Amino acid sequence: MARSPKRMKRIKSVLAYRQPDLTVVLENIHDLHNVSAVFRSCDAVGVIRVELLYTCERFPAIGKRSSSSANKWLEKRKHRSVDDCYAILRSEGFVICATRLGPSSVSLYDLELTKKVALVFGNEHRGVSDEAAANADISFQIPMFGMIQSLNVSVACAVSLYEALRQRLAKGQLDSPKLSSQEIRMAYHEWIKR
Repeated sequence: MARSPKRMKRIKSVLAYRQPDLTVVLENIHDLHNVSAVFRSCDAVGVIRVELLYTCERFPAIGKRSSSSANKWLEKRKHRSVDDCYAILRSEGFVICATRLGPSSVSLYDLELTKKVALVFGNEHRGVSDEAAANADISFQIPMFGMIQSLNVSVACAVSLYEALRQRLAKGQLDSPKLSSQEIRMAYHEWIKR
């Protein structure tokens, strides 16, 4: 990969906006196009790592073409159980917010998304599993006023991530890097090889 000054400057700029306190959990999403679209949205808002929670589906095999290369700019961590995934996230200080239609779900726009938060999105047909929803800290839904009460999972994820980004921008959280200078340096040396 060419290491032009322009590319190196771009990498430094992108790393300055990475959000280590925002992550996405994908639960059993089998459509590679949806996974790829989620990866693109994650990269666009500065997510560093995506949690892949696959209890009954195979882990996705994402190629460069299908993810528009967003795949290579994200870390992926695999989990085989809800308990393990949530335990790790909670040990890192994340509040877990799962998408779920229902009377106890709060609106996306009422969530506090400027703190350390993990957003959980479920399978295209089944949604977030009962276990993943029941064990989350908060259930939320995106307000909808049409006849259809669901969005494509990649669209739902993008809408949610951009609400988090909106809140963070409003609080000035992207005015300075969230990664330490050492973390940026280490990531930079790794990224220039990609």
